[in-house]
Amino acid sequence: MDSAQYDREIASRFAAFDQDHDGCIDREEFSGAAAALLAEFGVTARSDKGQALYSGAEAFWQGMAGMADVDGDERVSREEFLTGAVKRLRDNPRRFAEIARPFLHAAIAVADEDGRGVTRAALVRGLGVLGVAAEAADGVAAAVDGDGDGRIGEDELLTAFAEYYVTPEP
Repeated sequence: MDSAQYDREIASRFAAFDQDHDGCIDREEFSGAAAALLAEFGVTARSDKGQALYSGAEAFWQGMAGMADVDGDERVSREEFLTGAVKRLRDNPRRFAEIARPFLHAAIAVADEDGRGVTRAALVRGLGVLGVAAEAADGVAAAVDGDGDGRIGEDELLTAFAEYYVTPEP
C-alpha cells in the first residue's frame, strides 16, 4: 500500500471520533461518548464508574490534543489528526493504547454488568453507541475475543483499539 492510500485509510478513522460530523474532534466528542456509554449501560454520571469514565474521556482527549492540536485551538481537524496523531502513533501503536487506556479501562468497568468482564454482547452495545454499525460491531467483537471465551479483556480491547486507529486494516 502506498503512502497516499495509507493516509486515506487512516483518515477514515477520523469519523469515528468526529461524532457531530463538524470536521473537527473536540473535548465535547469525548465527553459525549462517555455520556452515551453511561446511558446505554444505566450508570449514573455521579457514580464512581461514571466519574471514572468522564475522567478517562478527558485524559484521552488531552492525549489526542497533545499529539495533534498543532494550532492550539482545542480542536483536532482531520488534517491535524492525520499528520499529528496518526503519523506519530504509526511508529508506536502502544502510545495510542497508553492515551486510550484510562477511557477504555473505565468503559470496561461500565460495560461489565456482572463483574466477570465485558461480554461480546456488551461490546457490541458499546460499539453501537459509538456509531459502529451492528453487523460491523458483531464482527469486531468476535475478532477481539481472541481466546473465544465470550469475554473481552482490557489487553485484548486495547490492542484491537490501537491497531484499528493506527493501521489501515482493522
